[in-house]
Amino acid sequence: MNKVLKGLLDKIFKPTQQTSQQETQNISQAYVEAMIDAKLKEYAATIQSTNENQQHEKQPANGDEYKLTAKQMEFALSLISKISNEYKLAITPTELTVKDLNRLIAYQRYGNKGTLINLVKNGVLKKV
Repeated sequence: MNKVLKGLLDKIFKPTQQTSQQETQNISQAYVEAMIDAKLKEYAATIQSTNENQQHEKQPANGDEYKLTAKQMEFALSLISKISNEYKLAITPTELTVKDLNRLIAYQRYGNKGTLINLVKNGVLKKV
């Protein structure tokens, strides 16, 4: 802010701008290199922190959001085939998660229609 005021006062009282020429002459090569190195290190740190944040976002919040293995997928499809007269799979089988499988097992074991309704709300199943 002071530099701006000083510059304005210099413009008013001195018509020629000799200060800007003097300032550019005082900057050394070592200073420029140091500034470039500092900016590069700052940029590298920003990129690294961004990459770490993206990796943390990709990890599931809990263990139920993992994808199914081949056997688990086969079992989930067999459970879905048992309710195929009312519901069908709305997503590809590779998108099924452990949480979805647990809900299907809960329905099979306890007959709770609420678990199927939750699967429909999440877009895993849809009514026929």
